[in-house]
Amino acid sequence: MKLSTKGRYGLRALLDLAVHQGNGTVSIQSIAARQNISERYLEQLIAKLKKAGLVSSIRGAGGGYRLAKDAEDISVGDILRALEGSLDAVECPGLMEDGACSTKDQCVTKYVWKRVNDSINRTVDEIKLSQLVEESKKAIENYGACTSCQ
Repeated sequence: MKLSTKGRYGLRALLDLAVHQGNGTVSIQSIAARQNISERYLEQLIAKLKKAGLVSSIRGAGGGYRLAKDAEDISVGDILRALEGSLDAVECPGLMEDGACSTKDQCVTKYVWKRVNDSINRTVDEIKLSQLVEESKKAIENYGACTSCQ
């Protein structure tokens, strides 16, 4: 499995939003500047995250974006799936509900693919955005601000 820039940049952007939102909103421009992501691309990512219910927006002066849920309630898996779709490394027809695989009853490799897929999904679902916020704060304390890793 290889994540596209949508997943990688989107995760960085949402982490930046979580770190900087405080009690207010954060502008696209400020996230884009800190993360070195184009504003146009970031707008597309934020739109997907908003559609998934992870981000909300406030219009007008002083408006911007904020998390739609607490950071403890947002997993890395939620973010990546909102941006990338399925995170399965292998799309095995033998594992699908419709069972469109002609050899699914004899195929034993489907168990390998199921374990790989389950492992990836479990891992990204266990990591919460709040954990990344804490790791980011520790990194800043220990190494100073790093815009590419916040």
